[in-house]
Amino acid sequence: MAGSTLASPSAEAAPVAAPAASGRDTWRRFRRHRLAVVSVLVLAVLVMGVLVGGLLWPVAIDDIDFSAMLQGPSWQHPFGTDDLGQDLLARMISGGRISLAVGFAAMAVATVVGVAVGAVAGMSRRFLDPALMWLTDLFLSLPQLPLLLLVIYLFRDRLKQVFGLEGGVFVMIVVVIGGLRWMPVARLVRAQFLSLREKEFIEAARSQGAGAWHLVTRHILPNAIGPVIVAATIEVSAAIIAESTLSFLGLGFPPDIPTWGRLLFDAKDHLDVAPHWALFPGAAIFLTVLSINFIGDGLRDALDPRRVL
Repeated sequence: MAGSTLASPSAEAAPVAAPAASGRDTWRRFRRHRLAVVSVLVLAVLVMGVLVGGLLWPVAIDDIDFSAMLQGPSWQHPFGTDDLGQDLLARMISGGRISLAVGFAAMAVATVVGVAVGAVAGMSRRFLDPALMWLTDLFLSLPQLPLLLLVIYLFRDRLKQVFGLEGGVFVMIVVVIGGLRWMPVARLVRAQFLSLREKEFIEAARSQGAGAWHLVTRHILPNAIGPVIVAATIEVSAAIIAESTLSFLGLGFPPDIPTWGRLLFDAKDHLDVAPHWALFPGAAIFLTVLSINFIGDGLRDALDPRRVL
């Protein structure tokens, strides 16, 4: 037809704005949770304090000064001293590294085991799913603190022989705490997998010949990672509390390794004359756990796609 022109595809296609980055959207949601933002700052201060505090306060943790026994906070000893005259600030800096390392390492163990069990259960349709969920329910029904004590009594000496005194106790506490905290992560991941594997984009990928491993690693797991991150933050705080409980009961690290829980255990007999001895490690545990819980709340809101930006 005369005078008619065919528009090129490039002319017909309207310019499409690039979608906003998911990380940017997540940060916008997260920073609206003011308590979570403040908690990130508090946790960052605590982590930096235990990492570089030894450089700013180079006092040996085992220096004994009987003339300074049970002194309160002062310029010479900002957090006071214990019953041997040892500087509590130096011991808290050293113990904080161990307490936080145990918390994050146990979280990693619990998250890896939980994701693996939940993914296998969520992708199975016959026998593995009931068996793994039965195993998960079995571990959930076990009393954790008595089981922790039993495992420690049975394997503490063997691990000390293999990894040394400090390394053996660290490995034992991390494996025991992480090995008894994977069940909530497994149930959460299984629920996410059961929901996501029936979605249309999974059916489309399966129709194109994608195998189970490809579906899990490229499609299902990336879409389920948000709730897993939130659950991992909760596991960190739970692991720190569990390590502090074991140290308070005298079953964690030896007395010459001053974790925050061990400092509380050593301070319990001097609360009437030296309350500062228990106040500072207790406050550190409280602030760490509270900050991590608020960060988990903020991540839960930020990773929820139904929330308005």
